[in-house]
Amino acid sequence: MKSFIQVPFPFFLCCLKGYNGKQFSTDLMAGIIVGIVAIPLAIAFGIASGVGPTEGLVTAIVAGFLVSVLGGTKVQIGGPTGAFIVIIYGIIQQHGLQGLMIATIMAGILLVLMGLFRLGSVIKFVPYPVIVGFTGGIALTIFSTQMNDFFGLGIKNIPADFIHKWICYFQHTGDIDWWSFGVAAISLLIIIFTPKISKKIPGSLVAIIIATLSVWLLKTYSHFEGVAHITTIGDLYTLPQGMPAPKLPSFEVPEGQTFFSIVQNLFPAAFTIAMLGAIESLLSAMVADGIVGGKHDSNTELFGQGIANIVSPFFGGIPATGAIARTMTNINNGGRTPIAGIIHAVVLLLVLLFLGKLVGLIPMPCLAAVLVMVAYNMSGWRTFVSLSKGQKSDFAVLITTFVLTVVFDLTIAIEIGLLLAILLFLRRTSESTSIKVFTEDIDPNSDSEFELHEEKLSIPEGCEVYEIDGPYFFGIANKFDELMSGLGPKSKVRVIRMRKVPFIDSTGIHNLETLCMQSQKEGIKVVLSGVKSSVRNTLQKAGFFHVLDSRYICSNINEALETARQIIEG
Repeated sequence: MKSFIQVPFPFFLCCLKGYNGKQFSTDLMAGIIVGIVAIPLAIAFGIASGVGPTEGLVTAIVAGFLVSVLGGTKVQIGGPTGAFIVIIYGIIQQHGLQGLMIATIMAGILLVLMGLFRLGSVIKFVPYPVIVGFTGGIALTIFSTQMNDFFGLGIKNIPADFIHKWICYFQHTGDIDWWSFGVAAISLLIIIFTPKISKKIPGSLVAIIIATLSVWLLKTYSHFEGVAHITTIGDLYTLPQGMPAPKLPSFEVPEGQTFFSIVQNLFPAAFTIAMLGAIESLLSAMVADGIVGGKHDSNTELFGQGIANIVSPFFGGIPATGAIARTMTNINNGGRTPIAGIIHAVVLLLVLLFLGKLVGLIPMPCLAAVLVMVAYNMSGWRTFVSLSKGQKSDFAVLITTFVLTVVFDLTIAIEIGLLLAILLFLRRTSESTSIKVFTEDIDPNSDSEFELHEEKLSIPEGCEVYEIDGPYFFGIANKFDELMSGLGPKSKVRVIRMRKVPFIDSTGIHNLETLCMQSQKEGIKVVLSGVKSSVRNTLQKAGFFHVLDSRYICSNINEALETARQIIEG
């Protein structure tokens, strides 16, 4: 019997068997390359989230290492991603860094529980329009947060909400710093055109090297006054020389609150982090499976992601998940085992230990250009166009999720987006279930692909046959009630044909019970026909046979019609 709780078995342990020097050399090269690619992204995501470059690098190191060691995929690269920027920034604005730390740990615990209780496969059923909607909303929000640095506006207190943020930007259009804008524009062009020269060299890294070197030379040797206005990471943040020591979170409870009330307030944000992390990591794992031809363990992957998010905050890190772009870089450069992910974390650690001063020279407009490109790649505008030509209901879910993400926040967007998707699913399922009424005869050939050459089944006078085609759940129960109440003269026997009912829920059972009891009061017998064994077991467990004797539950329509004749004649 399958255990309800899954004990995780990391893929890292599986890959050690038969591991050789040839594979290590391939993983080493892939790990170094993906580590280099991760440098600008980790720094940019940390700064955009409202923390700092160190926190971004630390998250990529700690989470990247733990996801590779404890996860359920061979090639997944973990770390901070653009999807978390919006939610992290919002948590810091409302609850501070202490609130972010608590929310991240809570999200990690939720992910561990999801992995242990085998919920990995459930996450895969999040509707595509919901994913595209909030991903596009996140992309637009990230783009919006970078305008201050991209144009060098120098605004100190930027409004948090989307509409007022853009109003503020337009009010400061006269404050554009053209040197900063020039650095950002040239960096963006380098990022765009580098892949046309070489796809193996990350454009963001090339842009950062060129922009950093150029700005440093201009500030050191030129006499242009405007160059001094170009801000760098070192102008805004203090970079420590080395890896931060782990420390326990400071659980200072504000006056008038309890720790439990803080946890309650942070739970929606923690749930959003967990859901977002689960969705993004499993989507990345599924894409990777299609390329390398493997098969990931979604529950073990969630467990590994959870442990990474529990441990990372103790080093000052932020939420992390599987990063699709870095995972693809790993695969394209030959990475085939978790060793590559571990090497990527080591490369980032060496950068933090020995290149901290150089990181401080990176211009902020260049990082803004990196994130603008990240936002464009995340936007999925082509998918928006494609879905707009499909079903209107799917597009409505997409637009609703997108607008809620941008105008309000990601928590509300995910909750309402999922609710809309569920309601649409139920509506479609209800529409797919049909109910037919037969009063004279039944043609066995009418619903078969093949000509059965069987004679029509004659329905005895005083008997009506109702055939339910599809799931019998609460969505169809009311439809069945309406059909029954709209009938004319009462018959003596009602045959409910259920051969095409794959499952029945509690509302469907209650509906059948009510029908049987009401029919008994009216002197009408109810006969069930073609009940599948799974549906019959459900009825038995619910105590349905106390309402309807089991002898009136027939295996096929011939037996049911014969039972009806006996009742009518008897």
